[in-house]
Amino acid sequence: MFAYIFYRSMIAFIILSPLIFFIIKKEKKKYTEKRKTDLSLQFRELMNSLIASLGAGYSIENAFSRSYQDMIMLFGEKSYIAPEISYMLKAIKNNRNIEDLLYDFGERSGVKDIKDFAEIFRIAKRSGGDMPYMIRQTVDIISDKIEVSRKISTVISSKKMEQSVMNVVPFGIVLYIDASSPGFFDSLYHNPFGIMIMTIVLVIYIFAYLLAEKITDISL
Repeated sequence: MFAYIFYRSMIAFIILSPLIFFIIKKEKKKYTEKRKTDLSLQFRELMNSLIASLGAGYSIENAFSRSYQDMIMLFGEKSYIAPEISYMLKAIKNNRNIEDLLYDFGERSGVKDIKDFAEIFRIAKRSGGDMPYMIRQTVDIISDKIEVSRKISTVISSKKMEQSVMNVVPFGIVLYIDASSPGFFDSLYHNPFGIMIMTIVLVIYIFAYLLAEKITDISL
């Protein structure tokens, strides 16, 4: 689309093709952030389930076993959290320490809340700390962060929609004029001056796009 709108050239298509890798990288980042958000939500529910099981007198290992069934009921076996708990339960049967398993989970997940909880859990488990209280505090912190994040998303959702529309407006204008007035832009293609002008416009468009992404990218 860039090659057609700005240059009408197959050579430009080849030159601009590395942009595909930028787009793929950006989409991967968006997918990763969404995965982390979903995992945080599921981890919060796991903590709530653990609190209930520990309050009923279960050991931490048995509490995880009960919570696994709860996670399957809530999110399904193919959710992010269920396979992780399943892996931990199997590893516990092979005499792995649950604190080490949680720490490993936190490192692999890339979610700060899980990593922080795993570190605190490791200290509390070895020092005999109040496990239900610690887990409850973790749930409160994660819940507060999720609530603030949702409020921010609600506030900027309209601006993100406006940004998405503005991203495609220039292309729509060019295509509309092309269809209604064929040849109107011919002077901007296949000559040095036109290529220079369109390159400047392309740089401005990319800069504006990245700036808008930066402005609306608010994370906790």
